[in-house]
Amino acid sequence: MCSQIDQVTTSMVHKVQNFTQSKKMTAIATLGSHCSLQVLKGAKDEGLKTILVCEKKREKLYRRFPFIDELIIVDSFKEVLDEKCQKILEENNAVLIPHGTLIAQMNSEEIESIKTPVFGNKWILRWESDREMKEKLMREATLPMPKPIAEPKDIEKLVIVKRQGAAGGKGYFMAANEDDYNTKRNQLISEGILSKDETLYIQEYAAGVLAYLQFFYSPLTGELEFFGVDQRHESDIEGLGRIPAEQQMKSTKVPSFNVIGNSPLVLRESLLDEVYTMGENFVEAAKRVVSPGMNGPFCIEGVYDENAKFTSFEFSARIVAGSNIYMDGSPYYSLLFNENMSMGKRIAREIKIATEANQLDKITT
Repeated sequence: MCSQIDQVTTSMVHKVQNFTQSKKMTAIATLGSHCSLQVLKGAKDEGLKTILVCEKKREKLYRRFPFIDELIIVDSFKEVLDEKCQKILEENNAVLIPHGTLIAQMNSEEIESIKTPVFGNKWILRWESDREMKEKLMREATLPMPKPIAEPKDIEKLVIVKRQGAAGGKGYFMAANEDDYNTKRNQLISEGILSKDETLYIQEYAAGVLAYLQFFYSPLTGELEFFGVDQRHESDIEGLGRIPAEQQMKSTKVPSFNVIGNSPLVLRESLLDEVYTMGENFVEAAKRVVSPGMNGPFCIEGVYDENAKFTSFEFSARIVAGSNIYMDGSPYYSLLFNENMSMGKRIAREIKIATEANQLDKITT
């Protein structure tokens, strides 16, 4: 029995590595932001048509790249919900690749109403956007987490205060107690960064080395792949370290955690077993909690402390911008594939294989 399963798995992995041409060509579409260049370059490398839903203000940028076959010009990304845009995508037999901008620009109901097949599980994006649902899924996956704080009055040690959804760190702030929380929240409201009625999520601050663990789960093979690790560079919190303490203490500015860019990280090999275990636990938990589960790329985000223990404070249930640093492939994917394999290309390969096997409904929602 085991040998039969191994033969099937080996056969499927072989198809992933060596797939060349699909009988039914499928187009890949995404929004013009975040990681769209990587996604569409990977699709073009796989021989698929590429479509970019592009805001007018960025048209000049995206016309620079010859691997983008067609641009759908819009005033706002929400126009992807309109019948006109949906018809174009349908006529091209397109699969829409979700990323952080989709979550930031649309609410869960709008995302779930998209008629174009969405790669992965569009229902799990609601669990990413809602902090309480996110916490529930992370606990179901037994991920080690910082303690959540229910009310500002309960703050007894350093916390980080976060917004709902994919805000890219903008509007996040740290607080030491209730007064500190109220002062900084009110300041960000006065600056127009937060709104008065905005629901904020408070979490004990976890210190350590930041590590954003990127995975890909294939429902076609039943295999979890570890893609790579990145670190995020945030402004202006990182710049404060270059300012002498005396000047820092005189400043009244609330530091921002706005993500500006990413850099690669390679983990100690002894940490990899736990990394795979966390990824597998998350995949299994997602299957139980939000069908059809965590299909495609995802990221478990956290820190390693002084004892190399990992604490997870977030997850992203889709491709993350940190994968952009590995457009020619990651160190860990070089161990699995005998070719350059970006996350964008891996997504396109999965879609091609599913199309060939008439299993597109297994990897889209």
